[in-house]
Amino acid sequence: MIQVNDLTKTYGEQVIFDRISFTVHQGERIGLVGRNGQGKTTLFRLLHKEEHPDSGVIRIPNCYTIGHLSQHIRFSEDTVLKEACLGLRPHDDGRDETYKVETVLQGLGFSQEDFLREPGQLSGGFQVRLNLAKVLLNEPNLLLLDEPTNYLDILSVRWLIQFLRSWKNEMILITHDRDFMDSVTTHTMGIHRNTIRKISGPTHKLYDQILLEEEVYEKTRINDEKKRKDVEQFINRFRAQANKARAVQSRIKALGKKERLESLSEMKSLDFSFNPAPFTGKRLIGAEDLTFSFDPDGRPLIRGLSLTVGKRDRIAIVGKNGRGKTTLLNLLSGELLPQQGKVSHHPGLSLAYFGQTNIDRLDPEKTVEGEIMSVHPEHNRGAARNICGAMMFEGDAALKKISLLSGGEKSRVLLGKLLVSPANMLMLDEPTNHLDMESIDSLIDALDAFDGAVMIVTHSELILHAVAGRLIVFDGDEVSVFEGTYGDFLERVGWQSENSIKENNRSDRPPRPAGPSKKDLRRLRAEIISERSRTINPLQKRIADIEEVIIGLEEKMNSDTQSLLDASVKADGAAIRVLSLAIHNTKVEIGALFSELETLTSELQEKSRAFEEMLNESCQETSS
Repeated sequence: MIQVNDLTKTYGEQVIFDRISFTVHQGERIGLVGRNGQGKTTLFRLLHKEEHPDSGVIRIPNCYTIGHLSQHIRFSEDTVLKEACLGLRPHDDGRDETYKVETVLQGLGFSQEDFLREPGQLSGGFQVRLNLAKVLLNEPNLLLLDEPTNYLDILSVRWLIQFLRSWKNEMILITHDRDFMDSVTTHTMGIHRNTIRKISGPTHKLYDQILLEEEVYEKTRINDEKKRKDVEQFINRFRAQANKARAVQSRIKALGKKERLESLSEMKSLDFSFNPAPFTGKRLIGAEDLTFSFDPDGRPLIRGLSLTVGKRDRIAIVGKNGRGKTTLLNLLSGELLPQQGKVSHHPGLSLAYFGQTNIDRLDPEKTVEGEIMSVHPEHNRGAARNICGAMMFEGDAALKKISLLSGGEKSRVLLGKLLVSPANMLMLDEPTNHLDMESIDSLIDALDAFDGAVMIVTHSELILHAVAGRLIVFDGDEVSVFEGTYGDFLERVGWQSENSIKENNRSDRPPRPAGPSKKDLRRLRAEIISERSRTINPLQKRIADIEEVIIGLEEKMNSDTQSLLDASVKADGAAIRVLSLAIHNTKVEIGALFSELETLTSELQEKSRAFEEMLNESCQETSS
């Protein structure tokens, strides 16, 4: 268990954390959320002592180990397998756990041939994967993962989800992929306005709570300002009248003691839409029998692929890294020429391309505004500034040089450049790698509203489920077009490697002895459903009752607060004492009810999950 108390961290005049406190309990898997630049990575550095707080305490038990995914690449062994074995903890009995290392490496996308390669020969992405394998194999008490999916392909991400779901120790995870986070975590912890809060449950539950609290705060602030103006008007009106002197002084003192609620600063988010160009045809791009290889004597990356892109298509390109996804975009956009086959563009095609290497094409000496204007120099400065503002570069931020920007900020500049020119087709190659959750939500909304075609390379299943209506699938040594959603693909076809694992698991199983009949299993399922109702319904009713009581108490407190103000105006001391005590007692009662509500909600989630697992097992038994 780790305890953080009253931790403060600043960089110059920028406050990152202002006396934050939280606890990581045994077995908790926590998703850490917050906008880019709010301190998520800083908190990781503080936890593994790469940085130190300005004040406050981080209590870590003796012999408690913390493992983190290091971006520093240092290898000492001559093969990938030997290097990964360094991550294993030594055992007193000296047993060989090489099989465990091979399982993790294969899950992260390494082939058997890769095991014998020298680590230094790997690409940068696979070197990071090797570091990830080592930290997973080490099984630390607390696992810190900062954007682990950035260097993984979709199959490795799917494997990592299953691995982390069975993680028995503590974990804190940073990722921009909301679905990935919610599928592996038990709690969500959010950094918001220099403070931190933690709840049991998925990300949307935390965001809903923050939204509700800020709505209540703003309503309270507006109400307090109205009351303050009323009191100030009373003071100004009767200040000069001697017979009102005591009343005026009383109100002046009361006003001085009452804390003034400051207006919450606006939290900026990406707010944009792509600019659709008109298109009257049916087909934007056509490809016939495409074949391409960088090695003329080697196996083609793409062989015999044919497809058409319609004016409202939403096509996702999916598969392992290094199999040709980006190459296909370059072929379809005309940046590469096929060795066989042909690509045809409609004369009315207006293409906007967000490429993985485009960040490197930004001029480091130009400003954000200058890069936006360079796409269409005839655009006036005001139009460019509007685009900068939509990309969260407001005011002087639009004059920052590209060389001073972070990776995420550069990605926003590229998106801004896409917005300048009208387009009827977007090609997007991993556009979400440097965006936070809020920015990804804005991107999904913009893609949904775009009146044109979208072709996107992504390993994010969140994006796939939200956007894709067709797929181009790189699986095994083949590339094919799948007519349907990603969910349809998983249900009807599935990934070859996952299917082979399932088949191997089935073939390795001994013959199952005669078990209960399907009739018995259906009866068991009915009993589980009945027991679930008996267990869950009372919890749901109690939660609903508590929420209703809290609403009533809050209304009573608002009424008593108004009465207290009236009593203050009348200088009614007895009423002031009674109402003050009533408001205090109501606050205490509301706090106790919220504590009970959180406990009951956690219990409901755990029991619902347990019953869901029992029902899933009964379904598998019935279908097998």
